[in-house]
Amino acid sequence: MLSLSLKSALPAAAGLWLSVLLAAAPVPALALSDEEIARHSDDLVFGSRSELLAALEAFEARGAPDVAAALILALRYSGTAQAEIVETLTALTGHEAEGWFDWMLWQQANPEVAAHASYTEMKLKVFATIDPRFLRFLAPTVAEPETLRVRLEEITWGGVAVDGIPSLDDPKLIAAAEAGYLRDEDLVFGVEINGDARAYPLRIMGWHEMFNETIGGVPVALAYCTLCGAGILFETRVEGRDAPFVFGSSGFLYRSNKLMFDRETDSLWNQFTGEPVVGPLVGSGIRLKIRPVTITSWARWRARQPETRVLSLNTGYSRDYGSGVVYRDYFASPNLMFPALVDQTRLKQKDYVFGIRTFGAAKAWPVAAFGEGRVINDRVGQQEVVLIGDARTRSVRAYAREGRTFEAGVDRGRLSGPGGLWRLEEEALVGPDGTRLPRVPGHVAYWFAWDGYLGVQSELYAEEG
Repeated sequence: MLSLSLKSALPAAAGLWLSVLLAAAPVPALALSDEEIARHSDDLVFGSRSELLAALEAFEARGAPDVAAALILALRYSGTAQAEIVETLTALTGHEAEGWFDWMLWQQANPEVAAHASYTEMKLKVFATIDPRFLRFLAPTVAEPETLRVRLEEITWGGVAVDGIPSLDDPKLIAAAEAGYLRDEDLVFGVEINGDARAYPLRIMGWHEMFNETIGGVPVALAYCTLCGAGILFETRVEGRDAPFVFGSSGFLYRSNKLMFDRETDSLWNQFTGEPVVGPLVGSGIRLKIRPVTITSWARWRARQPETRVLSLNTGYSRDYGSGVVYRDYFASPNLMFPALVDQTRLKQKDYVFGIRTFGAAKAWPVAAFGEGRVINDRVGQQEVVLIGDARTRSVRAYAREGRTFEAGVDRGRLSGPGGLWRLEEEALVGPDGTRLPRVPGHVAYWFAWDGYLGVQSELYAEEG
C-alpha cells in the first residue's frame, strides 16, 4: 500500500482516483492450510479466550463461510466471546441472527454451505467430551458426509447421555383393576395386536420414550419423541434378520426429533420414518413397518378394552410419574426447545396433527378438526379412508372405507354406514354382515415435526367451504 507521504505528494486528481481504486479493490483473503483451519476450529471450543479471538480474526480474514458450522457449534459450547462469534458469522455469511438457536435455523435453511473437512473431527471431539459413548454412533469412519443420510451439522446433543432416557424393555404390566395410580383423564398409548390389548400411560412413557415388547406375538417398539409429540409403533422384526431390533435413545436430536439407535449395530435411526440414517445399516433399504396406535384417555381405553393390561409404576427406575409432571412446561408452551424450521402459514408449529403415510402418499389432519367424535370421509392419495377422532383426548383412528361413506353412530364405539351400524375395533371396522375394513396406521405429532421431518411432500386436510 502507498505510504501517506507518497499519496499526499500526488496531484489532487490523481490522489482522488487512487483512493477510488484502493476502495474498490478486494481485500485479499488470508490463506490458511487445512491444518491451520482445524487448529483454529478446535480453539473455538477448547482454546483460551485469546486463542478463540485469534481464530475468529483468522477466519474473518480468510473470508470463507465453510467454517460457519464450527462457529455455530462454538456458540453452544465455547461459553465465551458469544458476541464476537456472532459478528464473525455475520461477516462470513451476510446473515444476521442472535444466538445458537437462530443460527441453527440458518444452517438448516442453507444446506449448500458445506462445512470444512475439519468440522467432523471437531464435532466428534465435542461429543466425546460430553459422553465418550457417543462415538459408538459417530466414529470417524461413519461420520463423513458421504456416509450419512442426515447432515452432521444438524445432529445436536439433546442434553442427556446415551441411554440417559432409559427404554423399557419387556416392562412389568398389571391388570386394569390394579392400576389405581391412573386417573380417568390420564392419556395412554393404546395398542391391540391379535387380541392382546396394552396401555402405556404418557405420564410414564414421557420419562422413557421407548419400549421394546412383544404384543400379540409381534415384536414391536414404541418410539415416543416428547419434543415432537409423536409416539410411533414400529414392528421390529425385519425379513432376512435373525432377531428383532431392540431400540434405545441415543441422546442425539435431528431438527428437534430424537435419533434412536438399535442395540445390535449401533446405527442411528430416524424416529419419524423408521429408517437408519447413520451407521452400518445406512443403505440397507430397511424401513420399519408402522403399526396402529391410539392416544386416548385411560377411562375410554379401559371401557373399550376391559381386559387390557397396563404399565406398572414398578419400572425399575426412580422417576416422578405423577400426572402432568413430565415435560409440563414444554407441553404448555408454544415454543420449541430445540431448533427446527417450520412453515407456520397454515398451522402453528405445535398444533397437533394426525398423519398417515402409506399408499405411496402422505396426508395430515389437524386434530382440532375432529371436535368430539367427528367422522371425516377422505382419502390419502387414491386410497379412501374414514377417520374418527376426538380432539380433547388426541384420539384419531383411521380405516380403509373402500367406496363407503360413514357418519357418526349412536355411540362412540359404532359408526353408521351401509347396511347399518359398524363396530369400531382396534384392528378393523366391522360391518353388520361381518365385513372387515382394515385399520390404517397413523399417528399424532406436532405440526413442525410432520412438516419438517417426514422427508416427503404431504397434503394437509382443509375444511370444505
